Order: sequence, then structure tokens, then C-alpha cells
Amino acid sequence: MCLVYALNIGARYVVTTVFEPIRLELALTDFGAALITGVPLALFYVAFGIPIAWLSDRSNRRNIVAASLVIWSGFTVFCGLAASSWQFVLGRIGVGVGEAGATPASTAIVSDCFPAERRPMALSIFALGAPLGAYIGADLAGAVAQAHGWRQAFFALGVPGVLLGLLVWLTIREPRRGRLDAGARTGNASMLESVRFLWRQRAAFHVIMASGVCSLWGWGLVWWTPTFLLRAYGLNVAQAGELTGNIHLVGGIAATAAGAWLMARPSMLDSRRVVRTTGVVVGLATVPSVFAYWTHSLALAKWMFWLYIPAIYFFIGPCMALVLNLAPPNMRSSFTAWSVLVGNVFNLIVAPQGVGALSDWLAGASGSGAESLRWALLVLAPTGFWATWHFFLADRTITADLERAASGGRSASATA
Repeated sequence: MCLVYALNIGARYVVTTVFEPIRLELALTDFGAALITGVPLALFYVAFGIPIAWLSDRSNRRNIVAASLVIWSGFTVFCGLAASSWQFVLGRIGVGVGEAGATPASTAIVSDCFPAERRPMALSIFALGAPLGAYIGADLAGAVAQAHGWRQAFFALGVPGVLLGLLVWLTIREPRRGRLDAGARTGNASMLESVRFLWRQRAAFHVIMASGVCSLWGWGLVWWTPTFLLRAYGLNVAQAGELTGNIHLVGGIAATAAGAWLMARPSMLDSRRVVRTTGVVVGLATVPSVFAYWTHSLALAKWMFWLYIPAIYFFIGPCMALVLNLAPPNMRSSFTAWSVLVGNVFNLIVAPQGVGALSDWLAGASGSGAESLRWALLVLAPTGFWATWHFFLADRTITADLERAASGGRSASATA
């Protein structure tokens, strides 16, 4: 499941590494290039994510993961074959449809392999797929693109994904749903019942919002960082990919592993400590994220990247585990799907288009450049504090909400 997640992230964010070559070849503005790379994927991810998650809560999750992986990998290859903007849009739509089924089903499978108190640790290890995927989509894809052109980067990510999908289908077993949860409710829940129960779980709402805003902040900045490095410091695609890719790989794995170790400590059995700690880490990391784009020194920017980029991985595992624990077993894929939906709206629609539009507007008739993009990113960077606020709001009700979910959600329909 970690490898599946890695290819999920790699296929999604490879466009950020080759954003500038795509924009130049297709003669697009910042906003136009962001529109064809982020929005098609996000809209169809959102449209298909909830119904596929609902299906995942009542059918074989292993098969859904395998099929999703083959679909998005095949369309990743199609993106590399695109001869026009519209063909590229169709490819990104296919990637979005395929990726919509992966994370909710994957995390639900993992949750049935560990008891509730061990899930923050387990999902932090699962989240190692994020830095691995970002490294693949940045460093490896950048090297391939520099040597062979941007289209080959999509081929390098798509073909292995098809093979991994077949491996998942042949080797992974489907665990019994809720087998490690005391008092687990095993009947099917309707989509309406899941939504009503989610709305009652105020801590789940705030954790989902915190995770989504973290994606807006961290992944939104990361989306534009390779392009910013090309414009502000004259790096080429391979150099920008190597710079950010190594931070994703080394720093991201270190932050994720540290998160997994921390979540395994006895003190972290208290979920209130989990949300407080995650909120503090994100809040502290927001400060260097501002300085990274404020400075005109590449050396200082690199240090700031090393301080804030790893932090965007720290929150993933704990937030996934909290959302799963705040849901009864028969609603977990649906809860995760709503969390993924919010995150992807923020980081694939709001951030790329918002920054692109602001950069174009600030540049005026002269066309988008380094300074207009710098100021657009400086508007986005402080949103990390918004995420911290949601983490601390979740702290208020999380104990009672966890107890309600642990009861199996039997009162979900009666009390909604």
C-alpha cells in the first residue's frame, strides 16, 4: 500500500517538475497551464472519489486499489503522448478518475491490520509513500525530462504503475472489515448515514479541514516551487528537480519516520496529544515557508526548504489515522474520501489556479515572471497558521467523538 501511495503522489505531481516545459510548448500563461494540469484531475477525483469510497465500504478493497492503479498509470502514459492541450486534459481526467479509488481503500485495508491505538504509527509508515512519490515525481522525473524530454517523464511513471497494479491484485489479501475493533458495526451504511455521522463528529470535521489546509499550504507551495526556482535562480528542470527531490526524499522520509516513532510512544495514545503536536509542528514550519520565497538568496532558500518541506509529510499519517478512528469500520473509506476530497480541492484547484491567477495579475502586460510568482507564493505561505487553528479546535471534542465512533456508530442513524 505504501508503494501504491508513492506512485499515486508521483503521478499526481510529476507535472509540477515539468510545468514550465509544458507551459512553453503549449504557449500558455501561468493560469492556463495550472488550469490544464491541476483542475481536470481534481474535478474528476472529487466526482468519483465519494461513490468509489462508498463502494469500497461494501466490496473488495484490494480489487479497487489494483484497478485504480492500472487506470491512472495508463492515463499517465497517455499524458506523455498528448499532442495538444485538450489531449493532455483528457489524460489528467483519467489520472483523476483512477487515483480517486486508491487512498480510501488503501487506508481502510491498513486500518484492519492494526488496532486503533496503533493506527497513527501504521498510517505514518504508510505515509512514507508521500516523500517517496514526491522524490520520484521531482528528482527522477526531472532527470528523465532533462535527458529525454518532458513526455518521457510520464512514461517512466506510468509503465511501472501498471505492473504494480497487477502485483497488488495477485498478492494482497482482503482483510475482514472491522476485525480489530471492539463492538464494530459490520452492516452497510448508506452514503447519507455516513455524511450525517461525519457532521456529528466535530473533531473529524476539524481534522479533515486541518489536513486540507495543510495540503493547500504545503503542497500548494511545492506545486509551484520548481517553476519558481527556474525563474528566480535560472536553474534547469533537472537541477530544480534534484534540489527539491532530495529534500522530499531525505527530509520527507526523516519527518515521516520521526512521526511514526513519535506516534508509537505511550504518551501518544491520547489523541488530544496527537492533534496538539501536529498543530504545533505545522505552525512552526509555516515561518520558514514564508522566508523561503521572501529571500533572494538561493542558499538561504535551500535552508528554508529543508525546514518546511519535510513538515508537510509529518501531518499525513496522524491525520489519516485520526479520521479512520473517528469513523465506524463500515464508514472508514467514506470518511477518508471526504478528507481526500477536501485536500485535493485545496491543493489541486485552489492553490495552482489561485497562485497562477495572482501571478498573472501581478505581472500585468509584461507576462508572468519570477517576482510576480514570488509575491503570489508569499500570499499562500501563511495559510499554515490556519491549519494549526483547526488542529486546536479538534482538540476540544476529540475524546467524546472517539468514544462515539468506538461504539460502532450504532447510534448514527438514530441520533443524526
